[in-house]
Amino acid sequence: MLSPYMSPIERVWFYGLRILCGLILLFLILPVLVIIPLSFNSGSFLVYPLQGFSLHWYQDFFASAEWMRSLKNSMIVAPAATVLAMIFGTLAAIGLTRGDFPGKPLVMALVISPMVVPVVIIGVASYLTFAPLGFGNSYISLIVVHAVLGVPFVIITVSATLQGFNQNLVRAAASLGASPLTAFRRVTLPLIAPGVISGALFAFATSFDEVVVTLFLAGPEQATLPRQMFSGIRENLSPTIAAAATLLIAFSVILLLTLEWLRGRSEKLRTAQV
Repeated sequence: MLSPYMSPIERVWFYGLRILCGLILLFLILPVLVIIPLSFNSGSFLVYPLQGFSLHWYQDFFASAEWMRSLKNSMIVAPAATVLAMIFGTLAAIGLTRGDFPGKPLVMALVISPMVVPVVIIGVASYLTFAPLGFGNSYISLIVVHAVLGVPFVIITVSATLQGFNQNLVRAAASLGASPLTAFRRVTLPLIAPGVISGALFAFATSFDEVVVTLFLAGPEQATLPRQMFSGIRENLSPTIAAAATLLIAFSVILLLTLEWLRGRSEKLRTAQV
């Protein structure tokens, strides 16, 4: 915050640092913003200047059987993978946070390793695992691997929420006769829900945007929206891809706004516990 007691040099540093941060943010977000006007271009090429305003490429997106099939596949795989990641990630976070056992840091490193291991390695390993079992081109393999990619996000967000959790609330519920399952369902889960939902949103975004694993495991009938975009870039660079990208950007913004709302709600719940 700018103080009236700052010296001229301190004011220069104050404004200079903010200008630098603004330029860095602009540099990071500009490639994303550039694609949005192109999706409304009436021309047939992804070039500036725009030739006119048109919704033709959005109409082409929603009228195309291939794009609609890929969107449907994404809406099948991502929610299913999110549910699995949310369940197993929450259970793992509770066990790792409350448990005290030998090798706990190693177990924690293993369960979050999908975040740091190159995705192409996971894709190759998944293909070598599922192909001999006959699940190479199936929804099952995609959902399972996407869930594995999403579990670390749920573990991290739920573990962070559990760090400020008041265990006396669970003890109070047990003293009133509640079983462990009832105490979890009625006390623990509602309080850690912001962390669970935040992790689920990250897992959903990870699955919805994932393309490398999908290239290894999905056949033509299981192609998701990112894979369809990847194929379109390689084969025919159509402005329809810009329309699909703009829809994904809008979807990502909605997710970010939801996460910010959940973060604020989590802070309020944590303050209420104190």
